[in-house]
Amino acid sequence: MIDEFAKDNLHRRLRRDREALLWKLDGLSEYDARRPLTATGTSLLGLVKHVASVEARYFGEVFDRPSPEPLPRWQDHDGGDLWAAEDETRDQIVGFYRRTWEHADATIDALPLDAPGHVPWWSEPSPNTNLFATLVHVLGETNRHAGHADILREGLDGRTGMRPEHEQQIDEEARAAYFARVEQAARAAASIKA
Repeated sequence: MIDEFAKDNLHRRLRRDREALLWKLDGLSEYDARRPLTATGTSLLGLVKHVASVEARYFGEVFDRPSPEPLPRWQDHDGGDLWAAEDETRDQIVGFYRRTWEHADATIDALPLDAPGHVPWWSEPSPNTNLFATLVHVLGETNRHAGHADILREGLDGRTGMRPEHEQQIDEEARAAYFARVEQAARAAASIKA
């Protein structure tokens, strides 16, 4: 009974975080969705593409349930899943992610939490795992990248949050005052330490 509770809870959170990640693309131009927003080239659409690839591999290959989506061999990984090429459309990448959800959800639904899996890209001695550990791992990856996306989106147009129903109108004056208060505290703390 606890296994089903744990699986349902983890799966529900994974679904929530998937939607949060996709929501970060809403209303953005093609350029803003795919342009590099960090020194390492991280983009919003690239994050979606990467997380789709992560799910496809972990809920596919790891449990001998290969993804129906074409994927390069994991040994040939070249970082191409981290950004959107000019010939890849947003709809293609989002569609890939949504189809990956279906395949991952089928794997999660079909297997018990203790179902054995093997992650060949994890080094010895721990390439053997199970569905529970894989769900926790992928949830962590998705949550981490949804957080990245939240910060990147905030930098683009100030929008924040996990879901549209929780989004509040941006109060530029209140944000500026809050920012100034945090900045003042940081400067004051730095001068005390100096």
